[in-house]
Amino acid sequence: MATAQATEVRAGAPARPSDGFRSLTTVISLFAPAVLILIVLVVIVTSLPAIKTFGAGFLTSTVWNPPKEQFGALPFIFGTVVTSFIALALALPIGIGVALFLAEQGLTGLRTTLGTGVELLAAIPSVVYGIWGLYILAPWLLLHVSQPLSEALGHIPFFAGPARQTNILIASVILSVMILPTLSSISREVIRAVPGGLREASVAMGATWWETVWKVILPAARTGIFGATILSLGRALGETMAVTMTIGNTPRIQASLLQPAYTLASVIANEFNEATGTLYPAALIELGLVLMLVTLVVNVLALLLVHRVSSEARI
Repeated sequence: MATAQATEVRAGAPARPSDGFRSLTTVISLFAPAVLILIVLVVIVTSLPAIKTFGAGFLTSTVWNPPKEQFGALPFIFGTVVTSFIALALALPIGIGVALFLAEQGLTGLRTTLGTGVELLAAIPSVVYGIWGLYILAPWLLLHVSQPLSEALGHIPFFAGPARQTNILIASVILSVMILPTLSSISREVIRAVPGGLREASVAMGATWWETVWKVILPAARTGIFGATILSLGRALGETMAVTMTIGNTPRIQASLLQPAYTLASVIANEFNEATGTLYPAALIELGLVLMLVTLVVNVLALLLVHRVSSEARI
């Protein structure tokens, strides 16, 4: 009798994966980090001439003069970080607002159409965004935004003139549009995952829709929204073509958002084909290594922030 019961329990238990299948999945899971390590090693080896020549000064120097073989990454780090964070600041309220609209019930046709349109933004090639930004958006922003800001608030360093058509502001606006699909799509799924009982309880206690969203839904979904923000920021940090076409490509650090700048990805795309000798290509490859480090640092800091927010939420 006991044997029959034991056999029945074993028959009802879920089957454990075989050793062969477990080994296969382990190998597959290790493939991605192995490729990443290989890429990093190749980048480090090929950039060794620049690393040995400039050392840590490569990160702090503001000089970029290929004919004299003087290379510094600081202007490009500045341009990359500033444009990415401005783009994130512009896209975050819009992306969360779109996610809230798409996640709520009602107006099914409109929500479906809007959701499809937002997701299709992710399918547009980067170069098309660049063309649209350079020939359509940049002249409009120069006439209606940049020049009025420079004339009215030119005494503030952030808006000092003269306004240029290709500048940090237009590149940031283009980036904000490009990261909007990632931010809104992931945030929408996170908001949908919030238990419906929380909404119902809030409404039953007399809360308005806005109070429910602000005090119940967003706090419950904030960890997932932070995750969507991290992914969007990573996309912005590594973007190349659209930024290259709209940022002005000037290796200088300037406080004004209406002046041109340069990013790490843009300088690599612009100058790699014409790089000659040993030191010039190595410096460009080292910029790629710096871009990977900047992305890593930003993502680690963001993950620490997410962990802190999650810990506070559990408390």
